[in-house]
Amino acid sequence: MVWGDVVRAAYPGRFQPVHLGHVEVVKWVLDRVDELVVVIGTAQESHTIVNPFTAGERIVMLRLAMEEFGVDLRRVYLIPVPDILMNSVWPTYVQLYVPKFKYGVARNPLVVRLFKEAGYEVLVPPPYERGKYSSTRIRRLMAAGDESWRSYVPSSVARFIDEIGGVERIREVLGSD
Repeated sequence: MVWGDVVRAAYPGRFQPVHLGHVEVVKWVLDRVDELVVVIGTAQESHTIVNPFTAGERIVMLRLAMEEFGVDLRRVYLIPVPDILMNSVWPTYVQLYVPKFKYGVARNPLVVRLFKEAGYEVLVPPPYERGKYSSTRIRRLMAAGDESWRSYVPSSVARFIDEIGGVERIREVLGSD
C-alpha cells in the first residue's frame, strides 16, 4: 500500500484531452496524499473519435497542465496502461504497471466499486462542474469547429493540441468511414 512513509493514490482516466477538471482533481488529491499515480487508461488506442490522442500525447498534456498550475511533478507519476476487458481483475492488472498505492481516486461508480472490491480505500473528488469539464463535450466542440473548447483546457494544453493538429485529427477521424 505504501513504500516507507509515502502514501500514494491512483487516479485513472483517459484524459482525452486533459481539461481543467482533471487539474482540479490532481490538486485535490495531492492535498490528501504524498504522491499521485495518474493512470492513463486505454493507452493502446489513438486516432479514434473517443480516443483521438496517443498515450505519449496525453503524457505531454498532463505534464504541461501540471507545470502550468504549479503542481510539483516530483509527486506525480504519469503511467500509461493498456485496457484489459475484464472489469473484475482490472485493479490487479493496474497494479502490474504502477507503484503500490493505498487509495483509488474515482467518481465513476464502476471504478469506485472495482477499487473497493480489490480492497482499496477510495477518494471521491468533488465533481468540478462535470457538465462543463467533460472530455467528451470538449471533443464535440472541437469536431464542430467551436473554439470555446479552449476555455475548458489549460492554455498550455490548447497550444499543444494546436501544435499536433489535434482538432484537425478529430475532424478527419469523424469524417472517415
